[in-house]
Amino acid sequence: MKILLLGCAGQVGWELQRSLAVLGEVVALDRRSTPLCGDIGQLQALAQTVRTVRPDVIVNAAAHTAVDRAEGEPELARLLNAAAPGVLAHEALALDALLVHYSTDYVFDGSGTAPRDEQAPVAPLSVYGKTKLEGEQAIQASGCRHLIFRTSWVYAARGGNFAKTMLRLGQERERLTVINDQWGAPTGADLLADVTAHAIRHVQRHPQDQGLYHCVAGGATTWHAYASEVIDQARQLRPDLHWPVREVAPVPTSAFPTPARRPANSRLSSDKLQRTMGLYLPPWQQGVARMLREIL
Repeated sequence: MKILLLGCAGQVGWELQRSLAVLGEVVALDRRSTPLCGDIGQLQALAQTVRTVRPDVIVNAAAHTAVDRAEGEPELARLLNAAAPGVLAHEALALDALLVHYSTDYVFDGSGTAPRDEQAPVAPLSVYGKTKLEGEQAIQASGCRHLIFRTSWVYAARGGNFAKTMLRLGQERERLTVINDQWGAPTGADLLADVTAHAIRHVQRHPQDQGLYHCVAGGATTWHAYASEVIDQARQLRPDLHWPVREVAPVPTSAFPTPARRPANSRLSSDKLQRTMGLYLPPWQQGVARMLREIL
């Protein structure tokens, strides 16, 4: 099996290089790659790369993920999040390749408190959410074989993320203020990558199981509780480090105005994924603890 991986330098892409290696030859590209083009903003060159590599599977881990910046550059967000997946879907259909793509909880409006399943109505609040939804729709409309994974609050030991920011601030300040009215599930890039490899193998044997899935770690929390967990665990793991932080104070979303509106309820149900593919998605705390042990 030959796998074309796009976005290999990102948090999820980096982990995918590891998880996909057991399935076959992986051609891993990012936007700086040459002579093959891994820049999803270069649509013609991107299509030519697919035709040159002729992969059995295309895994697209590249996207415009700067949520607030997308509000001021909607054309670029649409190019990367909608047009590029559409091109990949077209090329996948021509090759009869499987396209794997990642989407987001931001396709929902965040109302209510219940976890949303794959059939829940979509209503994105931001340019980022709208363009990611358009990418999903382009793939589904193409008729190509595909797996789309919606996820939330992604983190990894590599790269920047919320947990690392909290660790840094916890070593610099006595008091932190963190939003406590947005709910979701911190989901490790390593977990997403391992699920992806399993799912690719599964749909090879069970092609009827392709389609859209929610993939998040078990449980749910707020950014405030997440930050508190990170600080508490860090103190236990590295009591020798300087931790001046004495308070992690809860504040509402309104305390941190941003250009893009965030969904208050980012709870996603992964029941379909676990049931269909025989998987168990562990509690979010387990993955966060593992990451902290790795980076501290």
